[in-house]
Amino acid sequence: MRVLVADDDVTSRRILEAILKKWGLEPTVVSDGLAAHAALVQPDAPALALLDWNMPGLEGPQVCRLIRRRETSNPPYVILLTARGEKGDIVKGLDAGANDYVSKPYDSEELRARIGVGTRMLELQADLARARDALAYQASHDALTGLPNRRAVLEALERELARSAREDGVLSVAVCDLDHFKNVNDTWGHPAGDKVLNAFASVVKGCLRAYDVVGRFGGEEFLLIAPGAKPSAESGVFERVCRSVAAASATTEAGVITFTVSIGVAGVCGKGEAEALLASADAALYRAKAEGRNRVCYA
Repeated sequence: MRVLVADDDVTSRRILEAILKKWGLEPTVVSDGLAAHAALVQPDAPALALLDWNMPGLEGPQVCRLIRRRETSNPPYVILLTARGEKGDIVKGLDAGANDYVSKPYDSEELRARIGVGTRMLELQADLARARDALAYQASHDALTGLPNRRAVLEALERELARSAREDGVLSVAVCDLDHFKNVNDTWGHPAGDKVLNAFASVVKGCLRAYDVVGRFGGEEFLLIAPGAKPSAESGVFERVCRSVAAASATTEAGVITFTVSIGVAGVCGKGEAEALLASADAALYRAKAEGRNRVCYA
C-alpha cells in the first residue's frame, strides 16, 4: 500500500521512509503542505497519509480540511504527526478531518499499530464501495442480458431528449421486438429463450455507435436510443441492426436457433416528449409486424 509522508524535517522524513519500507509499505515523500495536498488530489493518490502538523505552505490540519471538502468515494486515511499533546490541539486536528493522530516523538510500534488500524479501515471502505457499486449496477441493469433495464434506459431517453431540446438536435428511438419469441420458449424452453435474448443483446451492442444506448424494455422488447440519427433508412443504424440480427444465431442445448427482429422507429428534432415518442415508435413497430416482421418501419 502507498503511504504519503509529509514532513518538512529531513531527518524525520528519512526515518519514516525507512520504517515504512521495512514494514512493506510504499512511501511517497514530500516536504510541505502544498505538495501533500497536490499528491492527495491525484487520481492515483496514496490511500494513507502521515502529515506533520507544522509545515510550510499548508499545515497538516489545513490539508485535512481541503481534502475533506472534496467529493470522493475513496477518501484517504489521514494520521497527523504532532508534538502538540494538549487535548484542545488533538480535538482541533480531528475536527479538521484527521482520522487519527500520533504524538511526537512517536513510538514505532504504536505508529505501526495505528497504520494497521488505518489499513483495516481502508479495506472496509473499499469493501463498502464495491458493495455499493454492485448494488447500483444491479439496480440499473437487466440481470439476464447485462443491458440497462427499463428504468435506466428511460432515464437515458429523458437525458437525450433534454440534450436534443437544448442543442436543437435530432434524436431517434427504436422499439425492437424479437419475432415469434413465444414460440422459442414454447418449443425449446425458457433456457433456450434466455440464450436467444443474450445473443440478440450481443449482436445489437456490436452494431451501435459509441454514444447509442440499448436497454431491455421488458420481456423480448428492447429500446434503442440513437442521438443524431434521423428516423429514416438514411441513418443506416436500424437497418444494420435488423440485418445483423437476421444473420445471427444462438447456440443452445436444444440446438442452434435463428431469430429475427421487428423494429419501429420514431424521432424528434429539437424538443420532444418521451411518452409521445415511444407511442409513435410502438405504432411503427406494429406496422412492421403487420407487414411481415423482420423489418424496420418508421413513424
